[in-house]
Amino acid sequence: MSSTLAAEIINSLSDGSHGDPFSVLGMHQETIEKKEKLVLRVFRPEAKKVFVNIGKAKPIELDRLSQEGLFEHVFSRRKTKADYTITVEPYDGDKFTVSDAYAFDRMVEDFDLQLWGEGNHKQAYHFMGAHIKKVGSVEGTHFVVSAPSASRVSVVGSFNNWDGRVHRMRKYHDQGLWEIFIPHVDEGDFYKYEIKTPVQDPPLIKSDPFAFSAELRPGTASKVYELDGYKWGDKKWLDTREKTQAHDRPLSIYEIHAGSWKRKVDEDPGFLSYRELADELVPYVSDMGYTHIELLPIAEHPYDPSWGYQITGYYAPTSRFGSPHDFMYFVDECHKAGLGVIVDWVPAHFAKDDHGLRRFDGTGLYEHEDDRQGEHKDWGTCIFNFGRTEVQNFLISNALYWMDKFHIDGLRVDAVASMLYLDYSRKEGEWIPNKYGGRENIEAIDFLRKFNDSVHHHFPGVITFAEESTSWGGVSRPTETGGLGFDYKWNMGWMNDTLSYIEKDPIYRKYHQGELTFSLIYAFSENFTLPFSHDEVVHMKQAMLAKMPGDDWQKFANLRLIYTYMYAHPGKKLLFMGSEFGQWQEWSESRSLDWHLLDWEKHIGMQKLVKDLNLLSKSEASLHEVDFNWKGFEWIDFNDADNSVISFVRRAKDPEDFVVVVLNFTPTVHHGYAIGVPKDGEYEIIMNSDSEYYGGSNVGDATLYAEWGEWQNQPAKVQVTVPPLAGIIIKPKK
Repeated sequence: MSSTLAAEIINSLSDGSHGDPFSVLGMHQETIEKKEKLVLRVFRPEAKKVFVNIGKAKPIELDRLSQEGLFEHVFSRRKTKADYTITVEPYDGDKFTVSDAYAFDRMVEDFDLQLWGEGNHKQAYHFMGAHIKKVGSVEGTHFVVSAPSASRVSVVGSFNNWDGRVHRMRKYHDQGLWEIFIPHVDEGDFYKYEIKTPVQDPPLIKSDPFAFSAELRPGTASKVYELDGYKWGDKKWLDTREKTQAHDRPLSIYEIHAGSWKRKVDEDPGFLSYRELADELVPYVSDMGYTHIELLPIAEHPYDPSWGYQITGYYAPTSRFGSPHDFMYFVDECHKAGLGVIVDWVPAHFAKDDHGLRRFDGTGLYEHEDDRQGEHKDWGTCIFNFGRTEVQNFLISNALYWMDKFHIDGLRVDAVASMLYLDYSRKEGEWIPNKYGGRENIEAIDFLRKFNDSVHHHFPGVITFAEESTSWGGVSRPTETGGLGFDYKWNMGWMNDTLSYIEKDPIYRKYHQGELTFSLIYAFSENFTLPFSHDEVVHMKQAMLAKMPGDDWQKFANLRLIYTYMYAHPGKKLLFMGSEFGQWQEWSESRSLDWHLLDWEKHIGMQKLVKDLNLLSKSEASLHEVDFNWKGFEWIDFNDADNSVISFVRRAKDPEDFVVVVLNFTPTVHHGYAIGVPKDGEYEIIMNSDSEYYGGSNVGDATLYAEWGEWQNQPAKVQVTVPPLAGIIIKPKK
């Protein structure tokens, strides 16, 4: 039978180059020989024969138009479209009957298209990606992807032999979106997008940027997954989260890399699953007195040594540890135990892997075209083009997605400094100034403000952190006053100065007292978190314990001292896993922490100290209520450089509720050391890092009495025994 199509159209359908398959395939009313006819066309390259089934009528065999698998039937009597299925008789295997993907009309709502086009869609994951749906009586999966510069986009998977000619998508030209509903594609099916560009051959094969699940590496396919259906049990936590995570509440974060906290010794790689982490990690962190767990990036990434910071699947919890529902279970169990969950989020840059976002539709859809703006040479990654509406939709939606679908309580934004400055880690001539000739990345600044405003509007009580290593002003100030809108900024200056000081032999510390006290000059310019993070225990920087000078006794004493200083210093706290019990080795993502060290009393003592510091920071309002202004802190003495001793007061909102902190950074014991205090009477020692309970020498006083008499600008004075390389915290006895 002669075809109703021109030869060039048949060829374009057969070779996959046709740009609008929905105009030809499926069932259509067409004018043929001046008469209105109903025509059905199907492309099935695996088919020897194809039949159409309508109601109870006898199946009708379609005519083959091409050897590649284009079939057609012109109905002689039927004038209107009808519901139908097709039966395929393949060259190999048994017959099967399916619904035709080209029988379904467009499904993307106009409102979604409008928001997407504006760059204001903050919940794009509701329609982008792969969504299992039932359309009428037909079950399948609806796919939507952005590829505005593509000439053709297809969904490929095991359900169509990875043949890009079978399920070619419909394009929304104004928004650059493509969609198709594919019947019978179900949860667990792997898929990718085959993207043909006007300038590139062969077509690109890409994972879905909005995929909710991904194939276990080294596989790179996306995976159809139904996120709904998990039964959460954390309503109590969510109802009180805004109060629990307020600035005047304790915040002590245990930072972990999920793949190396603990491993199974009899398996390779021996990862604990999300559910096993819930069973083992959650009770441990809860018992240690922390308030939050922070996970290094949990989104899908192909390369283990990137620690998750080079991402390919922003919407997919990594499959290394289980399914998205398994990750929900982990978060749920954290919340039931009273622990918040913070996730490291990486909007600054993304992996260059071929299956990922880079050159997604043959152009810089997500990154800048010019490498002077679009590539991090240091990290081998691409930089997001924050001025594009597609990027804003993608990233803002992604931030809200983790809170909406996974109940995440906070995001720590990685590498903020690299976002703020166009010349970050670039030499002259390697960067492009902004439109005003400056070095500030105006689009990134606007994006960060939009991100923080969106998070705080849609999820009040969720907190955001900036890893920002420069002196950029207003990082943790509201956007309406010109700030970036973060809740907290990592205090990298405090971390660097403190480690620089503590790593020096005590005999030289008196010459560097300023490194220890300088942080209080700017301590209240931002809402600071004090981090001893993963970055400080890798790349030849040594583990925290190994950094300390002296013999083993001094190393442990120094580390107990610096932790005491951190918990007494204004600001929220963060400590990387393993540091709490004195790991000797640098951290590596390829092995477990050295849990066997807890067979030794000194390491047990270190662990006990961190636990008690966490509990103390919770129980003492003076150690958490006023972290961000001078009302919560007062120097007693920072001038005793000869003895390397500092002392200060920490106050709660009620100024009568206070503690006094004395820190001795030399191995010398000071007997009868006079300290000014805010009131007279009996004092008790509520923390002594030199206690034998923590592995110390147990130097200290049983009782302390303060007498009236001005000393160090305080109305009273107490004489204390200051233990060696130790910190003590005292308070009036009730």
